[in-house]
Amino acid sequence: MTFTEWFLFFLAIQVIHFLATWKLYIKAGRKAWEAIVPIYNAIVLMQIINRPKWWTILLFVPIVNLLMFPIIWVETSRSFGHYKKPDTILSIITLGFYLFYINYFSKNQYVKDRSLDPRSALGEWISSIAFAIIAATLVHTYFMQPYTIPTSSLEKTLYVGDFLFVSKFHYGARVPMTAVSAPMVHDTLPIIGKSYVSDSNDQNSIANKLSFPYMRLPGIQKIKRNDIVVFSWPADSLKLMWGDTSGKFTYKPIDKRTNYVKRAVGVAGDSLEIRDGYVYINGKRTVLPDRAKPQYFFTVDTGGKQFSQGAAKRYNIREYGFDNGKFILNLTDEEAALIKNNPIVKSVVKNIEPKGTFNKDLFPHSPQYLWSQDNYGPIYIPKKGDKIELNEKSMPFYEQIIRRYEHNNLSIVGNEFYLNGKKATSYTFKQDYYWMMGDNRQNSLDARFWGYVPFDHVVGKPVFIWLSWDPNAKGFAKFASIRWDRMFTTVGGTGEPVSYFKFFLIALMGYFVINYYRKKKKDTK
Repeated sequence: MTFTEWFLFFLAIQVIHFLATWKLYIKAGRKAWEAIVPIYNAIVLMQIINRPKWWTILLFVPIVNLLMFPIIWVETSRSFGHYKKPDTILSIITLGFYLFYINYFSKNQYVKDRSLDPRSALGEWISSIAFAIIAATLVHTYFMQPYTIPTSSLEKTLYVGDFLFVSKFHYGARVPMTAVSAPMVHDTLPIIGKSYVSDSNDQNSIANKLSFPYMRLPGIQKIKRNDIVVFSWPADSLKLMWGDTSGKFTYKPIDKRTNYVKRAVGVAGDSLEIRDGYVYINGKRTVLPDRAKPQYFFTVDTGGKQFSQGAAKRYNIREYGFDNGKFILNLTDEEAALIKNNPIVKSVVKNIEPKGTFNKDLFPHSPQYLWSQDNYGPIYIPKKGDKIELNEKSMPFYEQIIRRYEHNNLSIVGNEFYLNGKKATSYTFKQDYYWMMGDNRQNSLDARFWGYVPFDHVVGKPVFIWLSWDPNAKGFAKFASIRWDRMFTTVGGTGEPVSYFKFFLIALMGYFVINYYRKKKKDTK
């Protein structure tokens, strides 16, 4: 829905609220007109049901409000003497329309000083769980989200099996676009399957009409070059990813697309090129943070001899194959230089793909550009406000942006271009774009394969590793595989990561000690 459509929907909700509650407002000693004034009517309602006024804010926070509305319906019915279980059930399953019955047909009077304490142990348990979910949803959606590293694309910086906290507020929390979805989960629920209500194939469906327009809270910093970023994978359709532009692909809503984590090697306004595996920005080889460990495949010839266990551990060897007495190893340049000094090693050769052959898997999937993953570009990363010419050379790079990411109707008739029904010779970008790549350069599914990442796809910034273990370990071996040196370490920064786990344990013990003595002092009084 557009902002205008949402405003009209909001006004319709106000009318429905007025028709369902104006007599209840009068019973509570208020004026009927107070039930129809937007926002003010919610503040007055909080007073009527004896709940804090700040609850009003939660009614306007997407996703959180879906949890708050049923609570408000139930609280309103109870404020007018409808305490029984059928009243509670009807308030919820009718989506609040049970208030129409209470408003026009109930003889019950307003209970001014009703007790807010749950009437049973079950009620207290449900109340506690509900508000715990609301608090967790608020934090998860707008402040900090847990995330697990699923692949080795940033190996040596982030390991498979790392559990992260991803900050939403660094780049500005993205307001959820899928209006109806389960809290604190991404795109899937156990057993049920899809965790949200949406129809990607029909933009005019009710589910998609109820989606929110893209909005973002102000951030405290911009994405800097070589930041590690979590984002929604733009190419959530393998058909488009591999160059199929038939139009038969299916997309999930932006905020429900698969989350990826990569390094932003190029930011909006950069010209990027990859030469022999190294990234060049605006003609200069990029300087990575000291914690970044780019890796490549090397062919190591030992004449068929095996490395000793000590050497393998010292060189941090990860073997990817063995061919005619030669190892295929995934190494940093520094590790390759160390291995070259080993007496059993005859030669060490970095496996680099030259330019010159069309690879349909590589963006922009056009035979005009005979690039490889190791010799790629140059390519320009669009910046908000940039203007480009529309022609056969620019189309492979920017057609997807114009159509999908910036929602234009683009038609190509011969050598002429039509934007939203009007002939056009140029296009101005509406948002910034980024080039996301993995440090595991030849073993990473990244921007070289699916192109630019729009800013509206950015989720947040990984800031903290709170747990790390071997994901392949089973049973009790899982706990034995915990990487204690990575527990409670920061993702950013310079030098070797430092674990703050012991400080966390000290703080936790201090909390329990203080809480114990505080409770003991209270019991004594």
